[in-house]
Amino acid sequence: MSLFSFDNGGRREPDHTPPVPHPSGARPPEVPADLVPRHVAVVMDGNGRWAKERGLARTEGHKAGESSLFDVIEGALEMGIPNLSAYAFSTENWKRSPDEVRFLLGFNRDTIRNRRDELHARGVRVKWAGRPGMLWKSVIKELKDAEEMTRDNTRLTLQFCVNYGGQAEIVDAARELARQAAEGRISPEKITEDTLSQHLYAPDVPPVDLFVRSSGEQRLSNFLLWQSAYAEFVFLETLWPDFDRRDLWRACEIYASRDRRYGGAVPNPVAEGESDGADRRSTGQAGDVTRLGRGQLH
Repeated sequence: MSLFSFDNGGRREPDHTPPVPHPSGARPPEVPADLVPRHVAVVMDGNGRWAKERGLARTEGHKAGESSLFDVIEGALEMGIPNLSAYAFSTENWKRSPDEVRFLLGFNRDTIRNRRDELHARGVRVKWAGRPGMLWKSVIKELKDAEEMTRDNTRLTLQFCVNYGGQAEIVDAARELARQAAEGRISPEKITEDTLSQHLYAPDVPPVDLFVRSSGEQRLSNFLLWQSAYAEFVFLETLWPDFDRRDLWRACEIYASRDRRYGGAVPNPVAEGESDGADRRSTGQAGDVTRLGRGQLH
């Protein structure tokens, strides 16, 4: 048996450990390859509420959410999603209680350390997006070590967003462009959307196709603002510790059913003798969002 397989680019890479099937036996939906999102962003929301419903400390909800993230990663691998971004700790999370902040930083550090080998075995490339700033050096070390260990993996890029803020990322990119302009290395008139994109934290990760948030909240919370300019949004009622790959797959089915026009439009068919200005009703606006609980997809 060969110890190597070939990726889509013809490069030779070691065989990797396949994803563990879901305990229920569920399999990913049959979505055409061209309708599978290239980049899914996930806001892992609802840990605190999950814990509160059970009379537990908020930190217990965060602990329970770790297995949910790993199951979603397994589901992304099964479905062939090439990029997954997880919102682990935001620039706004520093406003939480000192005890919860300390827990979250240590928890993120330990999660990366404890899961690094499993991710590597499955062919996952880990990338860190965020500001060093106030972040613990031990957290940065674990993130950097995981990046180095997994840098040649090609099956899935997991962008782990720690001390991340969408506005901060855009500001950091603007600062670098301003610095280059002040040094005469770039003309302000030559700066385009693509130029700014190349100065984001992970310019090689494509724009977000599908933005998923658990717990029923319907907001971006400063996550991947630039990259989500044309993303499809799916908001699910499931609290994050109860979330698993089946929820990810359901969101992907919803995504595949959407009509993505990127600002363009096909002229409406007009009956003979009628004006195109007649009463028209749209049945699926591109800006619609979907808010569902498990089992509500038809």
